[in-house]
Amino acid sequence: MKKTLRSRKGGFTLIELMIVVAIIGILAAIAIPNFLRFQLKSKTSEGKVNLAAIRTAEESYLAEFGIYVAEAAQQPNAVPITTKQAWPNPAPVGFDTIGWAPEGNVYFVYSVNVQAGPPQQYTATADADLDGDGVLQGWAYAQAPAGGAPIAGVGVCAAPPVANQVGPCQATFGNSIF
Repeated sequence: MKKTLRSRKGGFTLIELMIVVAIIGILAAIAIPNFLRFQLKSKTSEGKVNLAAIRTAEESYLAEFGIYVAEAAQQPNAVPITTKQAWPNPAPVGFDTIGWAPEGNVYFVYSVNVQAGPPQQYTATADADLDGDGVLQGWAYAQAPAGGAPIAGVGVCAAPPVANQVGPCQATFGNSIF
């Protein structure tokens, strides 16, 4: 009896293909949450950068005119949403007075709460719903005199972070849920 050996023709077996699919699935399970977390962190940078710009504009206005300027929460929508929105045109009165406007569209709702003298101080806040879970995240800058406590903010950030620093209103803000 003669046995003929079959030679293997090109291609992959079902097992090999299933192993490749399983490896791709594992890599995706690791990569997608990391990508979403980095995406959320990049969106939070808008709020921090604009709060720093508001601080600079407020300090410049104080140096020239001797007062800080308040502004109610400003964005096209009263409630933050997950997509960028165009900044109002004409610009809000308070922000226009100090000469500040963001570049392009924004995720955040910005506001400034001022306590008239003495000592004059303010808290600038930025609120957004970046991850779309209905829970707002907030960032703030609380200007306070040496040894003084910062005044309350508006929006999510009723209790501002460390005085004279831009920071999150809660430790979890700027982190994704993944």
